[in-house]
Amino acid sequence: MSNIPADLRFAESHEWARLETDGTVTVGISDHAQEALGDVVYVELPEIGKVFAAGDTAGVVESVKAASDIYSPVSGEVIATNEGLGGAPELLNSDPYGAWIFKVKPGNTAELEKLLDAAAYKSAIGE
Repeated sequence: MSNIPADLRFAESHEWARLETDGTVTVGISDHAQEALGDVVYVELPEIGKVFAAGDTAGVVESVKAASDIYSPVSGEVIATNEGLGGAPELLNSDPYGAWIFKVKPGNTAELEKLLDAAAYKSAIGE
């Protein structure tokens, strides 16, 4: 059973999004995604200042099994990346909800409502 925090929203492509008190959105990959990938060995982070539309490819997570694109669950400008993943990409395995990948200043926070809540994500992944 995957850990699926109730306070997050989820994309069908397995990214999670959390609206922060300052209005920014923090993005990472779900517990289910890291489990499916296996041991993460590399993370390609997006460039700070890059602007994405919801669903755009924002980076790549590579594991011993495969490489998988990371998609931006909402539109917006990248304002921060988790540089710590460069030296410790395995944090995505050990702490998928603490080891965020990037933060965006969203263009439209209403896009979060289009993402799956925890119950819908649980259903989407068959749990």
